Amino acid sequence: MIFTIRTTVSQESLVVDILSNKIRKEDLNIYSISVIPGLKGYVLIEGDNEVTIRRAIAGASHVKGRGIVGGEVKVEELSGLLEAKPLMKSIKEGMRVEIIAGPFKGEKAKVLRVNDTKEEVTVEPLEAAVKIPVTIHAEHIRIINE
Repeated sequence: MIFTIRTTVSQESLVVDILSNKIRKEDLNIYSISVIPGLKGYVLIEGDNEVTIRRAIAGASHVKGRGIVGGEVKVEELSGLLEAKPLMKSIKEGMRVEIIAGPFKGEKAKVLRVNDTKEEVTVEPLEAAVKIPVTIHAEHIRIINE
């Protein structure tokens, strides 16, 4: 059974560490704990039943409220979060992106060119005084929907 646990935002990894230690000490039947990138404030936990999971999260730091959000989560519902999507196939010329690393971090930009073989994109910062194309690695951008 898989359940979603609500946590303090940006403390997901800490919660996983805390729960892992508690599970080892108490020898609980918890099979996995997962932090899903892009799913801030939540951790997925898989165990043999809901009571075991509630025992694992009881009193754990950074677990919010009663912990479990909703009911049991089906694996089919998670497939969209767990599938790896090829980054380069999702980036197209003309898209608006945000630069998430490097000297232009936080800047919004427009994609001018996509180089699939080198996994690089050439972008033009939108709010820059001088419109200079900048080539950066594709992992350093995030697609934004505006």
